[in-house]
Amino acid sequence: MINVVIDGKNVSVPSGTSILKAARYNGIEIPNLCYDPELTVFGACRICVVEVEGARNLMAACCTEVAEGMVVHTQSASVVEARKMIIELLLANHPEDCMTCQKFGNCKLADYAYLYGVRKSSFAGEKRSEPVDTSNPCIERDMNKCIRCGKCVRVCSEIQGRHIVDFSSRGFGTKIATFFDMPLGQSECVTCGSCVAVCPTGALTEAVMKGQGRSWEIKKVRTTCPYCGCGCNFDLNVKDNRVIGVTSNPSSPVNGRHLCVKGRFGYDFIHSPERLTAPLIKENGEFKEVSWDKAFNYVVERISEIRNRYGSDSLAVLSSARCTNEENYLLNKFARAVLGTPNIDHCARLCHASTVAGLALAYGSGAMTNSIREVRDADFILVIGSNTTETHPIISLEIRKALKKGAKLAVADPRKIELTGLADFHLQIRPGTNVALINGLINVILEEDLWDKEFVKNRTENFSAMQKAVLKYNPEYVAGITGVDAELIRQVARAYARAEKATILYTMGVTQHTSGTNNVLAIANLAMLCGQIGKPSSGVNPLRGQNNVQGACDMGALPNVFPGYQPVADPANVQKFGQAWNAEVPGKIGLTVGEMIDGALAGHIKSMYIVGENPMLSDPDIQHVQKALESLEFLVVQDIFLTETAKLADVVLPGTSFAEKDGTFTNTERRVQRIRKAIKPIGNTKPDWQIICSLAEKMGYRQMKYFHPSEIMDEIARLTPIYGGISYDRLEEQGLQWPCGDKKHPGTPILHKDKFTRGLGKFHAVEYHPPAETPDNEFPFILTTGRRLYHYHTGTMTRKAKGIEAIYGNEFLEINPYDADKLGINDRDTVRLFSRRGSITIKACVTDRVNPGTVFTSFHFTENPINIVTNTAWDPIAKIPELKVCAVRIEKIS
Repeated sequence: MINVVIDGKNVSVPSGTSILKAARYNGIEIPNLCYDPELTVFGACRICVVEVEGARNLMAACCTEVAEGMVVHTQSASVVEARKMIIELLLANHPEDCMTCQKFGNCKLADYAYLYGVRKSSFAGEKRSEPVDTSNPCIERDMNKCIRCGKCVRVCSEIQGRHIVDFSSRGFGTKIATFFDMPLGQSECVTCGSCVAVCPTGALTEAVMKGQGRSWEIKKVRTTCPYCGCGCNFDLNVKDNRVIGVTSNPSSPVNGRHLCVKGRFGYDFIHSPERLTAPLIKENGEFKEVSWDKAFNYVVERISEIRNRYGSDSLAVLSSARCTNEENYLLNKFARAVLGTPNIDHCARLCHASTVAGLALAYGSGAMTNSIREVRDADFILVIGSNTTETHPIISLEIRKALKKGAKLAVADPRKIELTGLADFHLQIRPGTNVALINGLINVILEEDLWDKEFVKNRTENFSAMQKAVLKYNPEYVAGITGVDAELIRQVARAYARAEKATILYTMGVTQHTSGTNNVLAIANLAMLCGQIGKPSSGVNPLRGQNNVQGACDMGALPNVFPGYQPVADPANVQKFGQAWNAEVPGKIGLTVGEMIDGALAGHIKSMYIVGENPMLSDPDIQHVQKALESLEFLVVQDIFLTETAKLADVVLPGTSFAEKDGTFTNTERRVQRIRKAIKPIGNTKPDWQIICSLAEKMGYRQMKYFHPSEIMDEIARLTPIYGGISYDRLEEQGLQWPCGDKKHPGTPILHKDKFTRGLGKFHAVEYHPPAETPDNEFPFILTTGRRLYHYHTGTMTRKAKGIEAIYGNEFLEINPYDADKLGINDRDTVRLFSRRGSITIKACVTDRVNPGTVFTSFHFTENPINIVTNTAWDPIAKIPELKVCAVRIEKIS
């Protein structure tokens, strides 16, 4: 510790601390423009100068370390005079348009000019006349207001790892520019907006906020992002009951100030003119707006009639990963206690059902074992089946931090994604060969005696069965299945096994297969074999795709469990929830999403209540889905837009967006966090929880009366042991990670520390089986699907965000140049893609990101509904469809 005196105050700080930090630690603020606690010290602006007794010159506080006995003055006459001169020099070249600048009221330069009484510059400086860059629909760059602090350069390179901008030219002509000084919209910028977040002046602003409001007019409401499973926090900027912008919040536990393009700029769907604003009933094929009473009465009348005629098993509920925990809990309660049906499921069936099943079998808990921020301290990272920079951008920043510290990265993916450019190893596997690859890694680790014998002996069971199963999966055998070089398999196996802290990250490239559960079991085997579980920066970490898919599973929006994964097949649980809900609840396992669709087509399911989901774009074999939904006697859809699914409904109930209600989401690391009502419901809409409660009451059920979602969470806590200590009061700051058993429990960042949830971790013998469909003469290509950075799920929200849609408003089919040449296809030609189930048209993107024989696209675009062609073949355990592999052929149209 170093003892120094700052402004007469004796302070003690660790050796190596800068004067600026030492002052801040002790409540003394020193002005700064180029300094940022997350970025390297730059020392360019000099406004942080201080006087150090005995020094010949004033010292920059940000880059001068304290020394024993140092005496520092932060407000001496010479310091104040120097700061005034620096401000005047900056203002000499600065536009004098503060009154119309979007940043006014939140501009550091203006604040310091006011603080030091600098009304105008005494220097005759030359004003800059750079054209304002409006090429990016979300970010406006006015380099005339740039003070060359370099924060945007450093945050882009050091945090985002993209190096989009840098200093160019010399002297007065020095400026921040993109490569070749091209407009930002034509660069490789991914519009994360971190540069906007750190800019101290009006040089970088949100284009969509321009003219909407000034800082003093805005109310800020902290909430949680409604997009992917990262669970980023930010502040909604509200004026006149409108969300006019998003501000990142440094105190956010997951993301700090950083967001992706969707989180920062994807909010204007809230006020889209396409929002549903009143209940709709279909009459003679046309929707008519009606009152809530009429809509409720009609829904209750029809559902009651169908239940009386066919029984409760003829009814099905499709819950939503976009809704809050409280709403998913109520839908579970509504299905089982009010309708009396066990048929409830949600979109986890299409993404991570195999995770829930596989990790529950192996470990006893089907969730991410570690926390997001632990990734930065891993020594080895295996990313398999996850395009992390596009699907979970904030988690990818943690990967970049780990790589800066010297971690090794292996990426197993059929495509050349952005992460493969950063990786030490790229295992470019054939789609659907995950089990073979993981078994191959295990084979090498066993063969070379690299496994953790102590962990296996004390913490696991069934090792010999797994060991026997992987004997034949030597690297040469696996290379023939996967297409990955045998020596590369050995290198990755050694690196993983020898790492002190190795983490595995995966998403739908692992789960969306007929072998999805086996893929997860194989990954669980690998982690246990090397003892990489139950400790920091290790584990098996499935990254959840939607904002509350983890929470929807936790709340029992699944056909086989009550909230908290309490099995419905256990009579004690049936009795527990029957008593708590004051109803007779079915004690049997219900239908999954796919089984509901098949049941509707077969005539067994007569009515469905779909909340916040769009199976007409997200589910495989859409034509099959459409026929099934049209076969229903009665379909109710509850959503914020008239989606492709809602258009088929008999009744549409308008819910509210995340900005119009209170509640909680649970992110991919099991962190339960608040969302907060920022504006009043738009039009005649209602929060989903209120709609569900009203329907229950109309059906004669009196146990769903709540004044606020916090009361629902209190009920959840009473009935759900893993949420037992969670309440709104405890979630105010950082949220809590379950399991959290009581009101004093701090939450659980790492699962399976001393023992697995099931006791001993269980190895499973899993074999490789090829996908349900493989290429043949008629359909010679493999189609695999995924997501794009700029869009989310079925595009229901992001495609209503004008800036995002302007950046990425069309979809393409990625095809290898070799295949394109054989078929006579040029870049951007229109092609028709056929499978055994149907066909779509789409433009081609000729790229080597995919191997010959493989093509790729996303499922966000209704103009190119790729799930018309995908396969409904299911994993036999998790019932998840094989969305990642189907056989197709391609024909050029123009």
